[in-house]
Amino acid sequence: MRFPKSTSLVADRYKMDQAPKSITDWASKDGAFKRAPSQFRNVISKQSGAEFPPEKDRYHLYVSYACPWAHRTLIVRKLKGLEDIIPYTSVHWEMLEKGWRFARPDEKLPGDNVTPDPIHENMTHLRDIYFKVDPDYSGRFTVPTLYDLKQGKIVSNEGEFEKSSDIIRMFYTEFDDILPEKYKTVDLFPKHLRQDIEGVNDWTYNDINNGVYKTGFAQTQDAYEKAIQPLFSSLDRAEAHLAEHAAPYYFGKDITEADVRLFTTIIRFDPVYVQHFKCNIRDVRSGYPELHKWLRHLYWEVPAFGKTTEFEHIKKHYTKSHKQINPASITPVGPVPDIMPKDQEIPAAAAISRSTKQ
Repeated sequence: MRFPKSTSLVADRYKMDQAPKSITDWASKDGAFKRAPSQFRNVISKQSGAEFPPEKDRYHLYVSYACPWAHRTLIVRKLKGLEDIIPYTSVHWEMLEKGWRFARPDEKLPGDNVTPDPIHENMTHLRDIYFKVDPDYSGRFTVPTLYDLKQGKIVSNEGEFEKSSDIIRMFYTEFDDILPEKYKTVDLFPKHLRQDIEGVNDWTYNDINNGVYKTGFAQTQDAYEKAIQPLFSSLDRAEAHLAEHAAPYYFGKDITEADVRLFTTIIRFDPVYVQHFKCNIRDVRSGYPELHKWLRHLYWEVPAFGKTTEFEHIKKHYTKSHKQINPASITPVGPVPDIMPKDQEIPAAAAISRSTKQ
């Protein structure tokens, strides 16, 4: 395969061959939002002869702090002690016609590693990497993207459009042979809970993770109402489960994949999804006391969750990149604060809590 000589040629080819797509172009005829499948679905494996074996500093992870699917890879990377094995770069929060862009050298944004691309000099957008790998690429330019420096290939861009968990599950086990013992024993997908976790994953993804997008990007009133009802029914379901089982995590005393996958949507719910995606039947802080308690425990007590959450990226990305929803790009100030302190409730929720205990 012969590659173009420069990324500018790649960009020119893209302009000639493809019309830019907005997220709402993935709506069906009835106005319902439909996700497109990812196109790179390779795996890192410690099996002998694998094309992508686990090696220190061989892979680079591209993420956005704004994206919930990318966020979960950062959480698992930290939980599994992969910080010295898999470096990462976060793109800028802005995603316009050319997709995710890298921060410029003169831009100072919150969060670690929000920089120009450290691997490919002069590449300004994530899509430039996709076209370098495959000049005929016709899919979307998504995060997370896991890139193999040795072969110059994209291992996987699974995540933003999938119910599956390819990248985080690679992180669970495939690097264990080169990890310190304390991280080898971190098991986010234990055998005795796998059936339960997979069962929860199914409705959590369809109705909550993807449900907020189906609600927010609906193109008709009917599609919106059809999406919002299962969203809140499943939030009610999660609330009931946590009221009975959380101690303090979704399945008891240990963090599992279920916590990771749900957290990245719930942490964005009040700051963004309530207003931007019109998910406004209830918010978490006043309408879901068990979810609120679970959320704050993870954020304030577990660094892998709190230290990888960047509210500026989250709020500005959605409100300033989705022009079809918010043409003026106005970012609401509230809610204040973005997340409540661990032991503090808003007055209305505190009053309800007191009344139920009497």
